[in-house]
Amino acid sequence: MRFFEDIEIGARTRLGSHSFTEDEIVAFARAFDPQPFHLDAAAGARTHFGGLVASGWHVVAISARLRAQAWAREHELLRREGQPVPRLGPSPGFKDLRWLRPVRPGDTLTFLSEVTAKKPSASRPEWGLVFTRETATDPAGTRVLEFTNSLFVERLEG
Repeated sequence: MRFFEDIEIGARTRLGSHSFTEDEIVAFARAFDPQPFHLDAAAGARTHFGGLVASGWHVVAISARLRAQAWAREHELLRREGQPVPRLGPSPGFKDLRWLRPVRPGDTLTFLSEVTAKKPSASRPEWGLVFTRETATDPAGTRVLEFTNSLFVERLEG
């Protein structure tokens, strides 16, 4: 993520990919979302999922991790080039979260972030708000996750 003024609407960032394993799905579910279809393949088989599926929150958490890693890589590149690195503030929230299809063991998803809008903060002139559309797709290009995210980004002119 660059400074607010440098961010272009429509800019797309490939955040990376992640392959979901059965052990990882079950471990996440035990810790954070202990529903039967996230914990046990046989229990999942008795539901409309027909087997073990990852928690949607697990998929969102992977998205968040990959996004943070992408920002860290970009900031490291800026440092190596001797460029200033912007501060990133917290996210004031997200909206329109949709889990579009189940994620199963062995699924590899590719995560993408696209800038959809931005606006200067009315109350904090040193910050701007950047809005992104976050998505995850399977190898066939089928979208399995989407949501709109927002983030405070430092302004050069603040």
